[in-house]
Amino acid sequence: MRKRLLMSYQTLFRNIDAFEIDYVPEFFNYRESQLDDLAYQVRPALEGGRALSAVCRGLPGTGKTTSVLRIFAELEQTTKKILPVYVNCQNDRTKYMVYSRIYAAIFGHAPARTGVSIKSVMDAIGGALQQQERSLIVCLDDANLLHYNNTLGDVINSLLRLHQDYPGARAAVFATVSDMDLDLVTELNRWVISPFRPSDIYFPPYDADEIRGILRDRIRIGLYPGVISGPMLDCIVEQTMESGDVRVGLDLVKRAVLNAECAARTEVVEEDITAAYEQSKHVHLACTIRALSADERRLLRRIAELSQEQSGPLVSGAIYGRVEETPKVGYTIFSRQLRKLDSLRLVDLIRVQAGGRTSEVALRYEPEKVREVCE
Repeated sequence: MRKRLLMSYQTLFRNIDAFEIDYVPEFFNYRESQLDDLAYQVRPALEGGRALSAVCRGLPGTGKTTSVLRIFAELEQTTKKILPVYVNCQNDRTKYMVYSRIYAAIFGHAPARTGVSIKSVMDAIGGALQQQERSLIVCLDDANLLHYNNTLGDVINSLLRLHQDYPGARAAVFATVSDMDLDLVTELNRWVISPFRPSDIYFPPYDADEIRGILRDRIRIGLYPGVISGPMLDCIVEQTMESGDVRVGLDLVKRAVLNAECAARTEVVEEDITAAYEQSKHVHLACTIRALSADERRLLRRIAELSQEQSGPLVSGAIYGRVEETPKVGYTIFSRQLRKLDSLRLVDLIRVQAGGRTSEVALRYEPEKVREVCE
């Protein structure tokens, strides 16, 4: 019988939390410029004024959230002048839910679920900021989701105009946006832009060397020495680059090590990575689909359905003819939606020689999984 190398109480992980999506590392490389820009926006609040607002723009998995959380963590440790509040708009998609999150950060508990108006919650927040003389900075993470619900403008406007009812109350907004086609300055009402006036902070995709460096740092923190060799790390980086999302790589490392543990090995082998990728690749799919608008999500689901119905290649013109949407969007908007799905690495657009704007459209994921996540 094969000798077991790991007992039930043994593990290859030194700190498994290092591979969680919301983990904020002590050393955060490759985003120094963006961190400097965020620190610049905060500086006026450290002097007793109002922080400057910002839009952090980049594809999913490019370090936007981690950068903001890194700045917020430093503020919490060094000053009482500023109240940083993080709001995950994937969970909090209404104005009341956003204000409830701010209320909880101030008072230590959420407002009552019933019998409390949003006006009374806003009054409590404004009064506390006025009395405590603290400057509020709210991060609306995945703010594009609020925009799709026609909520973002109202949330930003009410936050930035708190001082009108509560003199001395100061607030700023950091909005992270994963939709590269969304320009908040042009999309939001001018009454919102007037107090908002955000700086644009761009987060480019990580290249292969940067992904390798990020994963190497997390492996050093999270695993015991020798668990992942250089060739195995190269394999993980290659798989991660398929999606362009560093979160896939972090999840892939965790699952591959768990597979090695289950097989009672003290180091990861290629079969551990291959098996883990079948699950980890869907991290990018799920996170990216959440960043789509309802129309874009319907289009992606329709492409998945058509991929199941026919064996040959899908052509953009044929897809447009079979999009069941009322009212039906124009072909220009349809083409822009397709290009966005391509830029997010959900589909591949392959230009064909048939003339015009025709392209073949190939899903990068299994149709069944795409339909499951979209629904």
